[in-house]
Amino acid sequence: MAEIAVGIDLGTSNSCVSIMQDGEVKVLDNAFGERTSASVVHFHEDGSVEVGNSAKAKVIHAPAQTVRSAKRLIGRYHFSEEVKKAQAVYAYEIVEAPNHGVRIEIREEEFSLPEISAMVLREMKQIAERHIGNKVTKAVITVPAYFNDNQRQATKDAGRIAGLDVLRILNEPTAAALAYGFGMGLNQRVAVYDLGGGTFDISVLEIGKDIFEVLATCGDTFLGGDDFDDRIIDLLADDFVGKYKINPRNDPYAYEKLKLAAENAKKALSIDEETFVVIDEVMKTEEGETLGLERTITRSEFSQLTHDLVMRTFKVCDEALQQSDLTVRDLDGVILVGGPTRLPMIREAVTHYFQQEPRVDVDPDEVVSMGAAIHAASLVGEAPDSMLLDVTPLDLRIGVAGGLAEPVIERNTPVPIEQTRTFTTFQDHQESVQIRVYQGDHRQADENAMLGQFEFSGFNKGLRSNVKIDVTFEIDADGIVNVTASDQATGQQASTQITLSSGLAEEQMERIIEQDVAGRVATAAKAEAAAQKQIAPITISGDVPGATAAKVTVVEDSPFGDGKTDLSGGCDDETELGDVSEAELDLIDDDELIQLTQEADMDIGADGITLDMPADQAPDDDDDELFDTSGGDLAGPEIQLTNEEK
Repeated sequence: MAEIAVGIDLGTSNSCVSIMQDGEVKVLDNAFGERTSASVVHFHEDGSVEVGNSAKAKVIHAPAQTVRSAKRLIGRYHFSEEVKKAQAVYAYEIVEAPNHGVRIEIREEEFSLPEISAMVLREMKQIAERHIGNKVTKAVITVPAYFNDNQRQATKDAGRIAGLDVLRILNEPTAAALAYGFGMGLNQRVAVYDLGGGTFDISVLEIGKDIFEVLATCGDTFLGGDDFDDRIIDLLADDFVGKYKINPRNDPYAYEKLKLAAENAKKALSIDEETFVVIDEVMKTEEGETLGLERTITRSEFSQLTHDLVMRTFKVCDEALQQSDLTVRDLDGVILVGGPTRLPMIREAVTHYFQQEPRVDVDPDEVVSMGAAIHAASLVGEAPDSMLLDVTPLDLRIGVAGGLAEPVIERNTPVPIEQTRTFTTFQDHQESVQIRVYQGDHRQADENAMLGQFEFSGFNKGLRSNVKIDVTFEIDADGIVNVTASDQATGQQASTQITLSSGLAEEQMERIIEQDVAGRVATAAKAEAAAQKQIAPITISGDVPGATAAKVTVVEDSPFGDGKTDLSGGCDDETELGDVSEAELDLIDDDELIQLTQEADMDIGADGITLDMPADQAPDDDDDELFDTSGGDLAGPEIQLTNEEK
């Protein structure tokens, strides 16, 4: 039997799993018959774990034991703004781990973010196994294109904890484009506008038959559908405060009710001009009085509330088009990805910006997992190969004198990529150097994400500038960074895979895998009981869009339909790709790093920085000796590195 590999869209709000077999891509439904599952994890008293929409239904009555939007926290530091925001609004406990990491504390147990995501991935794995009837061990998992190395590595760790061999970490817009153009023999330039629950990405691709080349990608990992929900939450909460003089945001149970109301209202406004929100009981007073809320929200009011968020997406689009040296007139198509793109105001704004109608024959919730499934099938020989030429979304930099960061591999460079820079020692008989690696687009080092640092020693000691050290930076196909330092004279090497300093060490990974934490996921076993206890405390007028059951037949110009039939509200379990036999098949921001860099400086000493001797060997403050560098063919003007970060 051929190897089985699935494609998983691990989303902030919802996740989806698909498989490609016999030339058909099938989106697999869960035990409740739902094609997408909420990325929500609920912990029961007996230690079992429930994942999906049934877990989401429990958030109102057990918010402290229910984790959602974990993707927005993965790969971040405890002091980051995103984590602080989560601590203010989520009922579950977010605690600090060693090295400023983030842990979730539930029922006196602590879980890392990769463990939480692994539980969602285990649910996707179990869904696939229920359909296929065999074990599933291989997968392609998608991430936002603008995820940094820390977040990609944490996602890969989550796959490993879930019992999956992660064949590839694939960018979500690239996966969507692959689903859009695979096997169709297209020659087009397309933009993928990907507005998910917690992140926004825009990628510009050139499709030449079955070669998918990413020309540029840009994004904002602090912008997504959750931010649109927050505007409705604020509207409802302010009305409640005005009426009762009590802030419901301070009550975790009341807040979750407002959150669910906001999500449902947003969905309703995607099909209706207005929606009427009724919450019979937001909270009770100390005297036992029930306080409710009623509010009509119109589509135009919602548009005004979120206008600035929509405009933020187009600033990112401007940057992507500039990076790709294209204008909107050069594009042949626009693909929408992510549930929020169903909103008419988003579609109208996209149409206005790109000067063309976006494709409506693509289900924005499923297209990413479908593309991941196609690529997974190609990697195990179940589908003809396609050539994916992706890019790195951010500069890879090395710290230099004066608190600056010099780019080594620039953003939008095709990956995999390897480049080497040559450095020399700055002090006679220096015994070691310290290398700090950053990722980001800023000249100032402390405005970028510091991926990590390591010390290189064991090279021949000699006079300054005589000892030449080659530092090689490599970004693999998953976007994960590896760094190697070697002495030109002796060949002595030191290498490291730059991983999140607050992430999981290999020993921790092995212990977690041995404990099989993700094995506690038992959603399917609880499906019947959970189905009988669906909670619906909030009423929204109008129909909330759901998945349809119509079979989609392939026509020549699209693997999804004729380009006119609107599939954006959902589609059937499988989409035929037709004859393909001839085919060749949530970033650490600037402010966070200021504190991180300051604390890192305190940890290693006042003077030690990049490509530098250890702090205990550092020269005095008045020592102006510099670390000379030259890059051979890669070097422009010569840069200098010092042991003192000014």
